[in-house]
Amino acid sequence: MSRPIISTGTGDDGMTGLLRGERVPKSAMRVHAIGTVDELNAILGVVLSEEWPPEASLAKGGFPEILRTPLERVQKALFSVGADLASVSGGSRLSAMSIGELEQWGAAMEQALPSLGNFILPGGSKIAALLHQARAVCRRAERWVVGTSQEERVNPEVRVYLNRLSDCLFLAARMANREETREEVEV
Repeated sequence: MSRPIISTGTGDDGMTGLLRGERVPKSAMRVHAIGTVDELNAILGVVLSEEWPPEASLAKGGFPEILRTPLERVQKALFSVGADLASVSGGSRLSAMSIGELEQWGAAMEQALPSLGNFILPGGSKIAALLHQARAVCRRAERWVVGTSQEERVNPEVRVYLNRLSDCLFLAARMANREETREEVEV
C-alpha cells in the first residue's frame, strides 16, 4: 500500500526533523514548544473563522478591526516563532518589531477597556472564551520555551513575544466581550 504524499514515514521511529535536518525525539521539550505554538495558531484560526454575532455585526460592521488585523498578524508571526524554535543553532526570524506591535496593540486595548479590580472568569461570548483558551495555550507555550531555553539555545525574543502575546490575548478576550456587550464575571 502506498503512503499519502504528506506522510514521509520518517517520524515513525518517534523522531522528528528540525530546520537544519537535526533529528530529535518527538518528546523533546523543544518539540513540545513548537507543537504548542502550532496549537495556539490553530485556535486563533478558529477565532478568526467565527461569525461575529449578527446583532454586533449590524451595529459594528462585523468582526472588530481592533481584533481581526492584529490576530492575523499574530498568526503570521507565530510561524516565525515556530521556525526560531525549530532552529537548534539559533537564528532569529522573529523581529523586535513584532514585539513592539504587540505592545502597541495591548496599549490600545488597555486604554479602551475599563480597569479591573479583581480577577475575571474566562468566558462571556464564544469568541472571548476562545481567546481566553488561546491565552492559556500561549502561557503553556511560554513555559515550554522557558524550559527549553534552560537547556538549549533559543532566541530570547520568542519568550518575550509569547509573554506579551498572552497579555494581548487576555485583553482581546475582554475586548470581544465589550464589543458583544457581555459582562465580565469578577471573582
